Amino acid sequence: MSGAKITVVGSYGTGLTVGVARLPERGETLVGDSFRTEHGGKGSNQAIGASRLGADVSLLTAVGNDEFGASAFRLWAAEGVHSDSVLRVGLPTMVGAILVEPSGDNRIVIVPGALQMLRPEHVDAFAPRIAESDVLLVQLEIPLETALHALDVARAAGVRTILNPAPAPPEPIAPRAGYVTPNENEAPGVAGADATLVLTLGAAGARLGDEVVPAFAARPVDSTGAGDAFNAAFAVAVAEGRDELEAVRWGCAAGAHMVEHHGVVPGLPTRAELERRLEAVPA
Repeated sequence: MSGAKITVVGSYGTGLTVGVARLPERGETLVGDSFRTEHGGKGSNQAIGASRLGADVSLLTAVGNDEFGASAFRLWAAEGVHSDSVLRVGLPTMVGAILVEPSGDNRIVIVPGALQMLRPEHVDAFAPRIAESDVLLVQLEIPLETALHALDVARAAGVRTILNPAPAPPEPIAPRAGYVTPNENEAPGVAGADATLVLTLGAAGARLGDEVVPAFAARPVDSTGAGDAFNAAFAVAVAEGRDELEAVRWGCAAGAHMVEHHGVVPGLPTRAELERRLEAVPA
């Protein structure tokens, strides 16, 4: 364990992915080529990523009283993420239905379900855990008012905060956060934010102020989850008191590891895997 304590307020969902030769026409039924289910949700992904890097992680999210929710609890137990504050509600666990063509083009439908029930009052109940942490990490797959309230609760307790503004908000927001970590598409959604901006640039690395941290060499097979890996590693580095540029390096190294793997949870690096990549490219 690194000794760092991180709290995460965010999402959990299950991805249902069907491979198809082509997209169906209106009213048409096709036979798919493949099917898989995957754990997802940016909050859960980032919590697991931070736990694998040695942090003591507590998660606040909401799931349904269904098998997807039960599966999530088994996952968190296996990954060492504290889930005792997770809500179980009457709506279904969030799912994403994904149709993927051979070209890689896809169509996705998200049903938020249980996440709609995650309210500011649940953050208030979680506040003692936030106050004990070194860093709060938040994303925007939950109701916006809940996400922003979590940042305010942490700020009032003197806890450092990181907002990963993904997906981009429908209207620009100015969150009261210590760090905001958008990609280039999400950055306009946090215009005017009173925060340190860490802009992730994909294969070009990441920018902190006027400094660009280069991406680490990788042989990419799937970019899904690279942002989650980046934010988890960045949060752990910040929680451990590392300087900002080194924290961004950690994020870039974790993102490089992720893109070399299929599937988000399987691609989140362990501490040893991250350290090997960092050592291979001296700062």
